[in-house]
Amino acid sequence: MSGRHGRGHAFPCGLSRREALWEMGGGFAGLALASLLERDRFWVRAAGAAEPTDRVEESPFAPHAPHLPTTVKSCIFLLMNGAPSQVDTFDPKPALEKYAGQPLPPDKEFINSGGRAMGLLTPACRPFERCGESGLPISGFFPHLKQHADKLAVIRSCHTDTHAHGSALVQMNTGKPIIGRPSLGSWVVYGLGTENQDMPGYVVMLDKRGGPIGGQPNWSSGFMPAGFQGTLFRPTGSPILDLASSRQLGRAGQRRQLDLLARLNEEHLRERAGGEDLAARAASYELAFRMQAEAPEAVDLAQETAGTRAAYGVDREPTAEFGRNCLIARRLVERGVRFVQLYSGGGHLEETWDAHESVEKNHGQHAGETDQPISALLADLEQRGLLESTLVVWGGEFGRMPFSEGTGKPGRNHNPYGFSMWMAGGGVKGGTAYGATDEFGFAAVESRVHVHDIHATILHLMGLDHTRLTWFHQGRDERLTDVYGRVVHDIIG
Repeated sequence: MSGRHGRGHAFPCGLSRREALWEMGGGFAGLALASLLERDRFWVRAAGAAEPTDRVEESPFAPHAPHLPTTVKSCIFLLMNGAPSQVDTFDPKPALEKYAGQPLPPDKEFINSGGRAMGLLTPACRPFERCGESGLPISGFFPHLKQHADKLAVIRSCHTDTHAHGSALVQMNTGKPIIGRPSLGSWVVYGLGTENQDMPGYVVMLDKRGGPIGGQPNWSSGFMPAGFQGTLFRPTGSPILDLASSRQLGRAGQRRQLDLLARLNEEHLRERAGGEDLAARAASYELAFRMQAEAPEAVDLAQETAGTRAAYGVDREPTAEFGRNCLIARRLVERGVRFVQLYSGGGHLEETWDAHESVEKNHGQHAGETDQPISALLADLEQRGLLESTLVVWGGEFGRMPFSEGTGKPGRNHNPYGFSMWMAGGGVKGGTAYGATDEFGFAAVESRVHVHDIHATILHLMGLDHTRLTWFHQGRDERLTDVYGRVVHDIIG
């Protein structure tokens, strides 16, 4: 006799051959059972993240109560694609003037410059000015934004994990430098829903020169249903293509068609559990139908006064495109859209804020396109009583080095070790400078703020606890900040 029962040779684990074969067969059956239970969403219902996930079958956009008290209803994220230079925008460094033309000190020569040439320490292109009652320093690149210094909370100690634009943009949007994760906007809409059921909860407006490197994963819903991904609005012409009703069907005919599809889909879902993709697709058809009535009015800038259009710079270059997008963003949050992301800079290199050749030329162009529209957006939101209910975020995927890219060249290379972002409105403590980089602006050294911390703070300001906002996926409760993230309470009013 060997093993627990039966005859035959015992394996080292103490089981007989018969027992081993029986348990292996049970294991394979268990895999099939686990797959069936997953399709039936058993694991989701049994997990701590079950409550928010179960909402998807009702509506991906249904409004939900926040975890925390908040005045914030919407977020506008102004993403400066290509990475602005912190030492030329919001982080003045007198040491760069003092040591201009000298190499970086030996104790910092270990740095990874991304394989590009390391030149000499280079001072800011334009002088800084202390602005507002707070005296917040702002570069000469932003003459209009200076008027709003007392609204801004500048975080000077940001850092991230990668030198490359593609992975850094994905990390700024999704929390990790790999594709396949839900984006910040998806998490916000998942957690809060949206107040306007006739518009997307999450809208993305790109630069006419092209999308960011990496493309769609930057506004993807990842492992969440497709209903939570960003809806692209075009940067020129009609923001939404193919939105007009069919002349042959008419609106009443479309309604009958969608009602028939809904009945067929309901029958299919009753017989086959776990049809999140089908439910999300059906919801997107319904949303598109409702948008035919709501969206054209929401993006119709002819309804704005000449004074408002002039303030945003909509009718002249170089501010026309970004001014138009900022004005549309205001109209969207005014109508209950939860998360709006605007990109400045498209394509690659100098068409973005990627100032390898010349910071003065590059930032002069892109700041010239965006400074007036951003200033007008902040003023307009405040005048309409929307600034306290709208969080505005500005920043790029990383910063730039304090030295030139090669000897005698006025450009700067990528810098993930220390860079600046700012927030305004939505409960933010204005006129604030938080954290610090070293004397040259190379690396964050005081009150360091990682991308996870930025995300945790944005979610907190919008009433969401980043540790409780989870989605059960592949056996664990996933969240935007993974197992990291801290809220930067010092910038919250």
